[in-house]
Amino acid sequence: MEKIVKLVADKAGISESQAQLAVTTVASFLKDRMPEPMAGQVDKYLKADGGENNLGDTLGGIGDMFGKK
Repeated sequence: MEKIVKLVADKAGISESQAQLAVTTVASFLKDRMPEPMAGQVDKYLKADGGENNLGDTLGGIGDMFGKK
């Protein structure tokens, strides 16, 4: 999650503590509205900090689920 927090802080021009709150808030919002298996992928990505299964791959898979490529 550290990489995302730094990215948000840099892009938004806010402190890392503010970015941490923003990332946590958005992640919680998304997880509350997703089916459990998909919500688990958000946690997996954030804990891995991008690793092999990056957010782009996860979101691409979500688009495929809804028939969008």
